[in-house]
Amino acid sequence: MNILITGGTVFASRYTAEYFVKKGHDVYVLNRNSRPQSSGVKLICCDRHNLNNSLKDIAFDAVIDVTAYNEQDILSLTDGLGKFDTYIMISSSAVYPETNPQPFTETQMCGPNIHWGNYGTDKLAAEKLLLKRIPSAYIIRPPYLYGKMNNLYREAFVFECAEQERPFYIPDNENLNLQFFDIEDMCRLVEIIIEHKPIHRIYNVGNPNPICVRDWVKLCYNVVGKQAEILSVSKDVEIYNYFPFRNYNYFLDVTRQIDLMPTIKPMHQGIAESYQWYKSNKDLIRRKGYIDYINKNFNNITEE
Repeated sequence: MNILITGGTVFASRYTAEYFVKKGHDVYVLNRNSRPQSSGVKLICCDRHNLNNSLKDIAFDAVIDVTAYNEQDILSLTDGLGKFDTYIMISSSAVYPETNPQPFTETQMCGPNIHWGNYGTDKLAAEKLLLKRIPSAYIIRPPYLYGKMNNLYREAFVFECAEQERPFYIPDNENLNLQFFDIEDMCRLVEIIIEHKPIHRIYNVGNPNPICVRDWVKLCYNVVGKQAEILSVSKDVEIYNYFPFRNYNYFLDVTRQIDLMPTIKPMHQGIAESYQWYKSNKDLIRRKGYIDYINKNFNNITEE
């Protein structure tokens, strides 16, 4: 197949591009060539907001839009495309209001979420415009993506703390659960959608069961070969200063996903794979100032 992937140089879009290259497809990546390209891809070097005729003469069997964040992103790309078959947008679970009953289902009303702000409302606007323009398009709503090539300071931050034998600080919320989805599993689901064109257009995706934050931290430390010392931080301390996730407990219903793809990668395997990638790519991680903040402010916290 001829497959167009927006982005193609960082985490989700890069992994997706390499996944489909390995499957033997002709993979075109649309980016500005500001970062190294993956082996085997065909670069279309331009900004998605200034396509001119760069896409018009190429017929794509699938468009995998990993980098659509707002209406203008959808408008520009759909205006610039020539012939194509399947269009898949990677959206977000942030489109569900935090007040919705959980687990969130694809049939629920979407709207603003105070924990995600404009990110969620912009993603929702992009979804709506896409389905208005291309009613046959598919939308995938993941929770936190993880796995190989994840350059965000999430599991990488925990790995770093483990390697340095640091305690790990979590918000004082024993009920905080996190829901993840491995990037390879997301690509497998995209592949299934392209091949089988299922009836539903919107898919929540993720591990069927969330994991409590303590267990997730312990899992990350274990793959490093360390034992986690986990310390709780008062709710009065701003979470974004020391913790890589929102203090927000949510759960997606992924029944539709399971119907298409009954098995997913065990989380311990995905975390181990992520750590192996991290060890060889530490220079690619987009670090934040968590450790500096912890060093300056958390010396007096002791294990409960």
